Amino acid sequence: MKVIKNEKLIKRNSKIGQYTSIGALVVLGVGMYISFTNANLFTWSLTALVVGFTMTQIGMFFTNRWGRSPRPDELLDAGLKGLPNEDAIYHYNTPVSHLYVGAAGVWVLLPLQQRGRVTYQKNRWKISGGGFMQGYLSIFGQEGLGRPELEITSEMDSIKKYFVKKMENEGDVPEIQGAMIFTNDLVEIEENDAPTSALKLKQLKDFMRQKSREKPIGSLTLEKIKSVSPQEE
Repeated sequence: MKVIKNEKLIKRNSKIGQYTSIGALVVLGVGMYISFTNANLFTWSLTALVVGFTMTQIGMFFTNRWGRSPRPDELLDAGLKGLPNEDAIYHYNTPVSHLYVGAAGVWVLLPLQQRGRVTYQKNRWKISGGGFMQGYLSIFGQEGLGRPELEITSEMDSIKKYFVKKMENEGDVPEIQGAMIFTNDLVEIEENDAPTSALKLKQLKDFMRQKSREKPIGSLTLEKIKSVSPQEE
C-alpha cells in the first residue's frame, strides 16, 4: 500500500504545538505569580490564566494530531499495512486529513484516541466510562469525543466536492464512505445502526479487505481517482 503524506505540514504543526504548549506554561506561570504577589493586579492575573489555558488547549490540539508518537497517520499506516500496492492512503494533502483509496472504495478515516464505552444514541455518538483518568484528561488536555458524526460527514462532503471539481463529471466520482477508527484498544463500541462505521484500529485491515470483496470499486474508477489525487513527493 502506498503512503502519501504532507511531511512539511506535519513538521510545521508539530512545532506549533510544541511552542504553543511551552508558551502556555510561561503565561500560566506569570498569572500564578501575579496572583500570589500582588492582589491589586487580579484582573491581569485572571487574564493571564485564561490566555494560558486557551493556549494549552490549542497546544494539545496540535500535539495530539501532529506532535505525539505514534501520530494518528502513523497508526493508520500500521493498521492498513499489508494491503495491495494498488491501494493508497493520503495524509494531510487533500481537503480531509486521512483518505484511503483502494479496492474497498474511497474512505474518509477519522482516527480517535478516546477509551471507554462508545455508543450511538439519538443521532449522535457518546462516550462513557474510561475511569477517573479519562475524566481528568478530558478537562486538562485530552480532547473529548465531540461530534465525530458531524465532522466525518463534513469531510465526506468536502472530498466529494474536491473530486467533482477535479474530474469535471460528478458521475465519475464513486460513493464516498467514512469510518471512525478508535486507536485505543481499551474501547468498547456499540454502533446501534449508526450511519457511519466505527471500529478499532486492529480491525481496519480486515474491514477493508471485506469491503473490497463485498462491493469492490472498478479498476478504471480507481485509476481515475488516483490520477487526480496528490502524487508522491
